[in-house]
Amino acid sequence: MAKANHSERLDNDELMHFAIEAAPNGMVIVDDSGQIVRANSSVETLFGYQRDELLGQPIEQLVPARFSQAHPKLRARYVVNPQARAMGHGRDLYGLHKDGSEIPVEIGLNPITIGERVFIFATIVDITERQRAQEMVHLAVEAAPNGMIMTDKEGKITLVNSMIETMFGYSREELIGANVDILVPVRFREDHPGVRHTYTQQPVSRAMGKGRDLYALNRHGEEFPVEIGLNPLRTANGVMILASVVDITERKQQEESLRSALLAKETLLAEIHHRVKNNLQVIDSLIGMQMDQVAGEQARAALMESQNRVKTISLIHQILYQSQDFAQIDAKELITSLTHNLAQSYGMDRDRIDLQLDLDPLLLSMNRSLPLGLIVNELVTNALKHAFPGNRSGTLTVTLKRSGYSRAVLAVTDTGIGLPADKVTSESASLGLRLMHALTAQIEAELDVTSRNPTRFALSFDLERLTN
Repeated sequence: MAKANHSERLDNDELMHFAIEAAPNGMVIVDDSGQIVRANSSVETLFGYQRDELLGQPIEQLVPARFSQAHPKLRARYVVNPQARAMGHGRDLYGLHKDGSEIPVEIGLNPITIGERVFIFATIVDITERQRAQEMVHLAVEAAPNGMIMTDKEGKITLVNSMIETMFGYSREELIGANVDILVPVRFREDHPGVRHTYTQQPVSRAMGKGRDLYALNRHGEEFPVEIGLNPLRTANGVMILASVVDITERKQQEESLRSALLAKETLLAEIHHRVKNNLQVIDSLIGMQMDQVAGEQARAALMESQNRVKTISLIHQILYQSQDFAQIDAKELITSLTHNLAQSYGMDRDRIDLQLDLDPLLLSMNRSLPLGLIVNELVTNALKHAFPGNRSGTLTVTLKRSGYSRAVLAVTDTGIGLPADKVTSESASLGLRLMHALTAQIEAELDVTSRNPTRFALSFDLERLTN
């Protein structure tokens, strides 16, 4: 029976030896006098000693000199009340390498009682790489151009960078360990814990308070507008929240200045529009009064043409003012209004003349819309005046179609009596046609004229140039 117990004890010793030796971390056993009685190969690798250099030596051989004097007292105190726990809880621990360098470590202590003696079983983990990674994180956070602040799920601040100190006026020491609610304006503070709790239940990277204006509170009790990005970090201590904080006071001021400038510009544009409109109405009225004073039909017709040109310019300004974009005009809307106004002005008989429009929606700049509108005015006016004399009937068609990717074609076609060949060139044409040729050159369009069967004026122009 005694032999069996002895054999079992040997087996247990052997198993314990293999278990210690196979452990991935350093393991040492220290007796109650502080001497090392067992160490595994990981301890040899970690500290640079051979095993026989450690066995029988005081554990203080592996403790840095700055801590070694106090260490025996701490060890003796632990032996009096031994229990499994981490060593140096809350403090940075270091081991001493054979070459004199220090190694950051974590140490777990477990007491083993054999007979009346207490042995300490210590697990030693080299955390050099972890500390380097943490240091890189700290450096990255510190170098960030925005304020960076980390909190735990309860809202306790665990990390801040210098930008946060500058932004809020607190020192780092004042913030670490404090609740993040001190940075929240009083009017939002009551609801903030609930909002934070909801976020920690399903933490995802996102902007905080999306769609709402956010404000923070500095040390002096002053609120300032911020943007905050939230990023959850899963650590051994649970989920931590890393928040990026940007002070957008300057941006808000610029936006307000921009809004004020835009409002002033809109007011100015409205004033300019009304003045231009009023001036054009005055010119229109003066021409109308002049028409009442002239007796000749030819003079009256010339004044009416001038009056219609003024109305065309006024219409373009009106459409521009009513649009949401002061830079561009809808050519389809312009030509539709213009042709109907001309038809009404010249008393077009719709039973004889069929007015047809086939227009693509194209946006044109103000600088280009005005010449194009005047061209339509001249061509439609010319057709209404001359194409259908007497009781002749027919069709007047205005088309604006995109041609390929970057060009468009404006065409005014009628099935009337046709145009004399000697009236097509700008040298011998009427004032209206000469004006049309000049406007065509102004917008760099190519003009193609068919004098009869049907009569057709077609302008091909570059859309990209037209919108400049």
